Amino acid sequence: MLLKALREGLGRLIVFINFVTRPRPMQRSEEAQARVNEEASSLTLYQFYACPFCVRTRRAIHRLNLPIETRDAQNNTIDRQALKDGGGEIKVPCLRIEEAGGTRWMYESMDIISYLEERFGTPVSYTHLTLP
Repeated sequence: MLLKALREGLGRLIVFINFVTRPRPMQRSEEAQARVNEEASSLTLYQFYACPFCVRTRRAIHRLNLPIETRDAQNNTIDRQALKDGGGEIKVPCLRIEEAGGTRWMYESMDIISYLEERFGTPVSYTHLTLP
């Protein structure tokens, strides 16, 4: 009981710190953002609200300015069962990816973030400065 309360309290603290230190969303042209919105409509994130790995994943989603639907696999029994039936286990975060060939379920926050960065991120361009 005490351990559960401690874990929940720490999770809420992580969520608060994330809110306070949230990165700015990536800026795109209207046309580019419309294309990203269309592509992101095939993605769904199954998550627990106060899970640190889910917070990390949602933070990357916010930074990449992606309108990805989130599902509460902790408190919503329908979403929890969909995660178990589709992905094979109740483990979060999990990204459901709808593709032409079917549905793919991706676990592990760093794998999800890498996938999103590769698909929606833009390469960083460095400007060479000449010193006087």
